[in-house]
Amino acid sequence: MEYKRFMLSDNFIDGYKRKRAPFGFNGLGELVYMRTYSRIKDDGKNEMWWETCQRVVEGTYNMQKKWIESHHLGWNAWQAQRSAQEMYDRMFNMKFLPPGRGLWAMGTPITEERNLYAALNNCAFVSTDNLKEDLAKPFCFLMDASMVGVGVGFDTKGAEQFVVRGPKEDREPETYVIPDTREGWVESVRRLLDSYFLGITPVDFDYKKIREEGAPIKGFGGVSSGYKPLKEVHEAIIECLDKNVGSPISITTIVDIMNLIGKCVVAGNVRRTAEIVFGDPESEEYINLKNYKKNPHREMYGWTSNNSVFAELGQDYTDIAERICDNGEPGLAWLENMKHYSRMKNGGDDKDHRVAGGNPCLEQSLESYELCCLVETFPHNHKDLDDYLTTLKYAYLYAKTVTLGKTHWPETNRVMLRNRRIGCSVSGIAQFITHRGQGELRKWLEEGYDTLQRYDKNYSDWLAVPRSIKTTSVKPSGTVSLLAGATPGLHYPESRFYIRRIRLSVNSPLIKPLEKAGYKIEPAFGSEDSTVVIEVPVDVGEGIRTVNDVPMWEQMCLASFMQRYWADNQVSCTVTFDPKTEGKQIASALDYFQYQLKGISFLPKMELGAYKQMPYEEITEKQYKKMVDSLGFLSFRQVKGNEAEVDKFCNNDTCEIDLEAIKETQEV
Repeated sequence: MEYKRFMLSDNFIDGYKRKRAPFGFNGLGELVYMRTYSRIKDDGKNEMWWETCQRVVEGTYNMQKKWIESHHLGWNAWQAQRSAQEMYDRMFNMKFLPPGRGLWAMGTPITEERNLYAALNNCAFVSTDNLKEDLAKPFCFLMDASMVGVGVGFDTKGAEQFVVRGPKEDREPETYVIPDTREGWVESVRRLLDSYFLGITPVDFDYKKIREEGAPIKGFGGVSSGYKPLKEVHEAIIECLDKNVGSPISITTIVDIMNLIGKCVVAGNVRRTAEIVFGDPESEEYINLKNYKKNPHREMYGWTSNNSVFAELGQDYTDIAERICDNGEPGLAWLENMKHYSRMKNGGDDKDHRVAGGNPCLEQSLESYELCCLVETFPHNHKDLDDYLTTLKYAYLYAKTVTLGKTHWPETNRVMLRNRRIGCSVSGIAQFITHRGQGELRKWLEEGYDTLQRYDKNYSDWLAVPRSIKTTSVKPSGTVSLLAGATPGLHYPESRFYIRRIRLSVNSPLIKPLEKAGYKIEPAFGSEDSTVVIEVPVDVGEGIRTVNDVPMWEQMCLASFMQRYWADNQVSCTVTFDPKTEGKQIASALDYFQYQLKGISFLPKMELGAYKQMPYEEITEKQYKKMVDSLGFLSFRQVKGNEAEVDKFCNNDTCEIDLEAIKETQEV
């Protein structure tokens, strides 16, 4: 009997085709959606929001249906239709949203035909602790995951575990003709690493099968970068390892290879990538990885990872605090707290004792080779608590459904089948606190968390899978929160009124409707021939405090509050601080909050507009009103053939801030 795919009823969908989606921030949300998540349909036109919602919801319930029917658990088509319609409505009205990965990949051939469910997940972690058992595997996992859009964390515990042997010089090289596939690219790196790590036959590469630069990429979208980024990473890895032949693999070499792979993926032009590395705070070699005076060779690719340390409870934070004051790094992760606690208010439970690290923005505890799926809710967009609790049901259901999809990595499946870890997040916290108060927030969080646990029990029983080891987190957010007109995660806005700049290709079909509506468009500084910058005026709302109003200690208190009452995984918090007035307090703050948090990072305050065409620029209310008054009606309804242009780094506002550019500006 032929399988019948789940579909929402036509009558239901018809009711949304002419509805205006509630995108936030004066067209910014819709612009970000069209640039990043709207796929090209078979007729060449771009999806509208109602179509993206339909694709994602149908894809979600189709995954459920396949699981239920393959395990003979009894599929109820009528109940599924009712449930899917409610999920659709709440997603359409931006009460919750899947992650960017889900908006892009769910319900497409990526998942429906290729079963590449890894692409639905946000992030991963891989440890090098057992590097000597399979020398190339952690590096290849990071590359493979990055190429499907997953951000990856890794550690440096594999240092000194084996000697880099170098290829056998007395043997003729074997030629590997690289297939024009993700798998082929990863395999080429594996063969190269094996030749050096194992001391076997050297390898030469033939790039002739890789499609030319500019050729379209089906499925993931975008266009090919050609073979150059891959050839460059091969050459860079060879240069890196040639210097280390005969020596134990070092911390620097591990991070170099991972960072070079990240640079290669970014250069591929159609993938986000994000990396975080965790190291020993007592290791001078590790701490100096971003000291480009001591490591000048790393200046070209060191930016690909955030660098953090596994901090020890009770340690002296003086040296770390001084480095943070200098450039904002390292971030800190308290692995002991990650293993021992879920929500801090519940006390220690040790149920996550296998945790080995975290994801690039550190909102998820993760075992080695584990992936996680995040989903985002917006409490501020709800009329009352009951409304929000209902939304949590569908946000949870989306994330839990993603855990049903097996990946192509056996190591990952072993962990995920056992843990079923998800991260249900909240954004717009600054807006909620302003309008309803922190006491009300605590009530919503506590009741929301308890409700989620009941949902997890009931739906895990229905799906006949284990309950999720952890269910909640606070992600930093970024582009997804812009769609909903929400402040990102628990972070306060840079200012009430500001210009938000978005970059587009000079050939983007989105430019014409933006010009028609009166948005300012100018060539991108340094990339005038290929990129333009769009300016969008934003008002985050009356009464909402900004980062200039919220001191460092209060930001850390809010992170602690969310870790106590909501997140059983972690809270991603980047604390914005004034180096002159607050820098000397960082060590004391870390000493105090180490028992309340699982991770934290810092970012020195900078003047908005510190360098040309910065993502944010503060403006006055008068300037804001003048810009808004000049704007007309914006419609992307007839846009055709717009290829998605993903952000260069991770799905996080802070990733767009060019610290090196700021430093250069300050020096001038």
